[in-house]
Amino acid sequence: MFFNSWEIIGRTTIVGILGYAGLLMILRLSGKRTLTKMNAFDLVITVALGSTLATILLNKDVALMEGLTAFFVLIGMQYLITTFSRKSSVLSSLIKSKPELLYFQGTYNEDTMKKNRMIKVEVLQAVRSSGIPSMEEAEAVILETYGSISVLQKVEPRKQSSLQNVKGSESFKQDSL
Repeated sequence: MFFNSWEIIGRTTIVGILGYAGLLMILRLSGKRTLTKMNAFDLVITVALGSTLATILLNKDVALMEGLTAFFVLIGMQYLITTFSRKSSVLSSLIKSKPELLYFQGTYNEDTMKKNRMIKVEVLQAVRSSGIPSMEEAEAVILETYGSISVLQKVEPRKQSSLQNVKGSESFKQDSL
C-alpha cells in the first residue's frame, strides 16, 4: 500500500522530470497565448494538460512519447482554434464571451449581474480593490471575458472609449462615452 517497488519510483521520477521538461518546452514554443489569463476555452486546455501529465506520471501503460504527443495535440489544437478565431468572428464568439458592463455612471446593470450570478457587494469590492473610494468616482465596472472585473475611474471627456467592445455599453448614450 505504501510502497510497491523501486522500479516504479524510478520510472515515476524519470518520466516526471522528462514529462515536465517536455511540457515546459512545448508551452514555450506555443507562445504567450497559452499562458495568458484564461477564458473557459483556455481553462479546458490547461486542465487537460495537467490531467495528461498526471496520467503520464502515474500510469505505466502510457509511454512518455504518447504523453508528449498528447501535449502537442492539445496545444496544437489550441493554436489552430485561436488562429482561426482571429479570422472568424463566428468561431471567436463560440469560444470567447464578450466583456459585459456591470455598472455604468451610477447605474447597476441588474440583468447582466443576475445572468452572471454577481451581486452588488462584488462590484463594490472590485471598486475598492481598484483604490476608488466611492461609486461616484467609478465610471464603469466590467466583467471581463476571463472572469476578472475591471474598474474604470471617471476622467475628463475622451474621444474613444475603452468600452467600445463591452456588451451592454451600446444601450448607453454614445456621447457620454
